[in-house]
Amino acid sequence: MSRPVSRVLMLLELLQSGGLRTVGELAARLEVDERTVRRYADHLLDLDVPVESVRGRHGGYRIASGYRMPPLMLTDDEALAVLLGLLAGRRAGLTAATGSAGETAAAKIRRVLPERLGGRLDAVLGSLAFTDPPTTSVVPESSVLLPIADAVRHHRPVSIRYTAADGWPSERTLHPYGLVAHSGRWYVTGRDPAVGEERTFRLDRIAEARVLPGAFDPPAGFDPAERVLSGIASAPHRYEVSARVQGTAEYVRSRLPAGIAIVEELPSEGAPDSGPGPWCRVGMRVERLDWLPAVLASLDRPFVIERPGELRELVIRFAARLAESARRQ
Repeated sequence: MSRPVSRVLMLLELLQSGGLRTVGELAARLEVDERTVRRYADHLLDLDVPVESVRGRHGGYRIASGYRMPPLMLTDDEALAVLLGLLAGRRAGLTAATGSAGETAAAKIRRVLPERLGGRLDAVLGSLAFTDPPTTSVVPESSVLLPIADAVRHHRPVSIRYTAADGWPSERTLHPYGLVAHSGRWYVTGRDPAVGEERTFRLDRIAEARVLPGAFDPPAGFDPAERVLSGIASAPHRYEVSARVQGTAEYVRSRLPAGIAIVEELPSEGAPDSGPGPWCRVGMRVERLDWLPAVLASLDRPFVIERPGELRELVIRFAARLAESARRQ
């Protein structure tokens, strides 16, 4: 690479690090005079890189927003961070929102990595183990995700075309409070002004989203993630489970998988007589009961099963099997 071209690319890298860079600072970093810096900036403009010139005593150059993304200069550590972030995001379902874009972006970066850096990355990936399986993700369209995110940020209503789980289509207006990624799916939660209630929608079931004029005030202290998890936990299932557990709601909630239980602390008069409080009530709606005895045992706290009766029998048999195994020589 010729020396002027390498310095033009170095100028691009310096500007992409952010902020306003004075001509004097850039000249010192590039080891050229200020006139040459201005010529290099003109070269970047010829390549449609949105370099903005700021005049005045403390003026200089900076990267402005353009109609397309300019060539991106990354250091070795930055390239590794991006690739590892894409890998982790894909396993967690966070990059699913862009479909195959995460894979193609990673492939483009891998293709231009220097050999020694590619070797470092292969060494990391070859020695990396994950404690959980990859998340099976349901991909929302970027044309849906981006306008909804914009509406959330600027507190604007959004019109959506939605297809419910039973296949019923509808078009409605939503005041979106937040976006939530959970277990490989993306959700938007907010208020439906037509019915005057809060609603949660899966993004992969939204065919079209369009930001509308106007604005709304979101409620203070609203937690979108908590709203989505409580909605999932209260969805209709075959069994409705209720149990009281000795311990704080914070402790019990931390020992249960997110999205399966609604936990509320009980007043002292609502606690059982078997030991001092605090106690809390756990509500779950599930399709099967066979896995719950082990979950209740893992809480390592006294508990009282309120319903259903079948769960009490399963816990008794589970405890008998544990005792028999413990006595076995």
